[in-house]
Amino acid sequence: MSFSLDGVGVVHPNGQRALAGVTLAARDGERIAVIGPSGAGKTTLLRVLGAALRPGEGEVQALGAKPWQLPAGALKKLRARIGTVHQAPPIAPRLRVVTAVLSGRLGEWSMLRALGSLFHPSDIAGAHEVLSRLSLEDRLFERCDRLSGGQLQRVGIARVLYQRPALLLADEPVSALDPTLADAAIGQFVAQSEATGATLVASLHAVDLALRWFPRVVGMRSGQVMFDLPTTEVTPAMLEALYASEGGVAVQRAPRPVAAEAAFQRPDCP
Repeated sequence: MSFSLDGVGVVHPNGQRALAGVTLAARDGERIAVIGPSGAGKTTLLRVLGAALRPGEGEVQALGAKPWQLPAGALKKLRARIGTVHQAPPIAPRLRVVTAVLSGRLGEWSMLRALGSLFHPSDIAGAHEVLSRLSLEDRLFERCDRLSGGQLQRVGIARVLYQRPALLLADEPVSALDPTLADAAIGQFVAQSEATGATLVASLHAVDLALRWFPRVVGMRSGQVMFDLPTTEVTPAMLEALYASEGGVAVQRAPRPVAAEAAFQRPDCP
C-alpha cells in the first residue's frame, strides 16, 4: 500500500473546514487524478499525503509509515521519498536552473555534497537529461528569475522528476502551460510512474487531462470525496454535478497515446 487515509479531517486556523471525513487509499504504482472546483480541498489533501500538514482528525499512512508518529529524523527521511510539484514552485530566484533541478535530491545527499553542488553542480548530465524531456535544456545555466512563469513551472516539474520519489504529488502542475506543453508534461509524470513504479497523485483543473492520462479519478467538493472511480465510469452528469457552482464543465475525452513511450517525445514548441 502506497498510502491510506481514514476519516481524515482538517480545519484551518480561521475555522474553515478544508477536509471532512476523507477516506482514500492507493496501491504502489497507481495513478490518480483529483478534480473538483476551487476550494474543494485538493491542495489540502496533497499536503496531508505529503506529510506537510498534520490533520486534526483521522489516520494517515504513507509509504509504510504513520508520519506523525515518527521521530524527527525518520519523518525527514520519509519526506525525502515524497516529491511534490507545486503550482508556484518554491525556487529561490537567484538559483541557476541546473542547481534548482539538482536540489530534488538534497534529501538523500550529505551536507557536504549539497553545499558543494550550490557552487559546482554535481550532476550536470542528469539535470540536462530531465530538462530535455520538458524542452528546457537550453535554459540549463539560466537564472530562475529570468524565466517565464511557464518555464519556471517546468523547472519545478524537472526537479521532482530528477528526485525520482516513491510517491509523486502534483498540485496543479501545468496551470501556467499551454495545452500542448501541459499534455506533454503530464505525459512525463505518467512515464516516470510507469518506469519507476512510483504512485502518482495529481490535482488538476483540466478535466480533459485527468480523463486522458489517469486510470482513476477522485472528485472532490467542499472537502469531501464525492466519487472515486475508474476513469471509464466517470459520466458527464457526475462532472456537471461536481462543478455545478462553477457553471458546469465542458470535457472532450481525448484518446490516450498508443504507447507510453510517446510521452518521452519532445513536443514542438518555441
